[in-house]
Amino acid sequence: MVHMGIYLIVFFIGLVFGSFLNVLIHRLPLGISLFNPIGSECPHCQHKISWYENIPLLSYLFLKGKCSSCSKPISAVYPVVELTTGIVTVLLYNQQLFDLDLILTAALFYNLIVLSFIDFKYKAVPDYLLIIAVLLTLAIGDWKNTLIFMGGFVLLELILTFYIQTIKAKMTKNKELESQRALGEGDIPIAGVIGGLLGIQLGISAIFLAAILALIPAIYGLVIKKEIETPFIPFLSLGLFIALITGFNLFALVV
Repeated sequence: MVHMGIYLIVFFIGLVFGSFLNVLIHRLPLGISLFNPIGSECPHCQHKISWYENIPLLSYLFLKGKCSSCSKPISAVYPVVELTTGIVTVLLYNQQLFDLDLILTAALFYNLIVLSFIDFKYKAVPDYLLIIAVLLTLAIGDWKNTLIFMGGFVLLELILTFYIQTIKAKMTKNKELESQRALGEGDIPIAGVIGGLLGIQLGISAIFLAAILALIPAIYGLVIKKEIETPFIPFLSLGLFIALITGFNLFALVV
């Protein structure tokens, strides 16, 4: 019972942080100050949200996903971010001792959550968030593996981009491909985060998982016959988290 109580407290702390991450996800891409306006407001009518309307998860359910002032829908992203942050916090706490490494690891994954949801919406992310992710990784991980994975992704990006812009563009006679890049610039630092945190084998396993997961929206796009631009940072982050928590090792499966 004591352990369950501790996990509930940790989960609630994660929900609170998730509520703050929602503020970052909304404001940072738009260049809105984190301190002005103070407190949350409805994006439709600018209604100042009261404290009891801003309780993580519960307020969204109580309000039935609508603003109490204008009755317009509140994005489901808000409770999803809160729930995701709560679950991530509990799983990290369950795996590590409560120390500085746990705090820095949690901060890193909170940063990755913000990056992922911004990438989903805008298909671009702020550079300073990527720098923060790399710095946190250097503080708790292996700097050599960080550089190895970043260098590997740079090389991979060059090769795939060359194929797309020259070979594939000519084969399909699609001029739009001549300016298309294989990977986003933000993918390279996140690859470094994966390598620095997991090492070579688990790092490669995490990237493999990310590639498999990223096929889901691609296949969906084929089914509905619509091209879907898939951001890769969310899948890299998910692959990293799965490999970290489960210890998934692709090499152990093939040996």
